[in-house]
Amino acid sequence: MKISGFQKLTLLDFPDKLACIIFTQGCNYNCQYCQNSGLIGHDNDCLIDEEEIFDYLEKRKKVIDGIVISGGEPTIQKDLLRFMKRVKESGFLVKLDTNGSNPKVLKEILDKNLVDYIAMDIKNTFELYKEVTYKSPNVDNLKESIKLIEESNVDHEFRTTIIKNIHNLDKILKLCSYVDNHAKMYLQNFEQSEYVKDKTLESFTKEELIEIQKKVKKEFPNVKVRGI
Repeated sequence: MKISGFQKLTLLDFPDKLACIIFTQGCNYNCQYCQNSGLIGHDNDCLIDEEEIFDYLEKRKKVIDGIVISGGEPTIQKDLLRFMKRVKESGFLVKLDTNGSNPKVLKEILDKNLVDYIAMDIKNTFELYKEVTYKSPNVDNLKESIKLIEESNVDHEFRTTIIKNIHNLDKILKLCSYVDNHAKMYLQNFEQSEYVKDKTLESFTKEELIEIQKKVKKEFPNVKVRGI
C-alpha cells in the first residue's frame, strides 16, 4: 500500500467510532477542490511503512475502534484487500472512503466482508462530472458502485462537496436523486485552503446553505447539509 498520510486520532471521520486515518497516494481524478491535492499524483518519496500503522493499532487495541482508509482513491491500490484483511484480522473495524469509480474492487471488498462502513463521494450530475474531476468518468461504474453499496448490508453514506461556482439547486436536486430516498446523503460545503488547486472556487454562505437545505428536504427528506 502506498500510504502518504497518517492521522492517529479522529472523532469525526468514522461515525460513532474512535479511529485513525490513513491516506493512500494516487487518484484517478484531479478534483480542483481537493483538500488532499498532494495525494493526486502517484509519486511520493515520503511513504509511510504500513508496519508503523499496525504497530500503532496493536498498542491501542483497547482505545481505537477502527481505521479509515481514505486518499487519494484507495481502490486503485493493488494490495488494498490484503491490507483491509489484515486490519480486520487484527480486530479493528474498517471504513472506506471512495469515489466509486472501481465497482469491481468494491464488490470484492463487500463479498469478502472486509469493510464496516463505506462513504462514497458523488461529485456532480453524471453528465457534468468532468466539471469537478477534470477527467471523464465511467458513469456506468459510478451507477454500479451506488447500487452495490445500497444493496449491501454495510452501513454507508453518500456525500457531495457543493461548490458555489459549480453546483446550483437544480444540479444538487438531480444528484440527490441518484441514491435511494432512504439512504444517508450529505451535502458538505466547500472550504477554500492552501491545499486547494483552484483558488477561484467559492463556498456557499450559511444563509445559502439553510435555503438549500429547505428546498432539498422537500424532495429528499433524508439529505442533510453539514456545517449549518
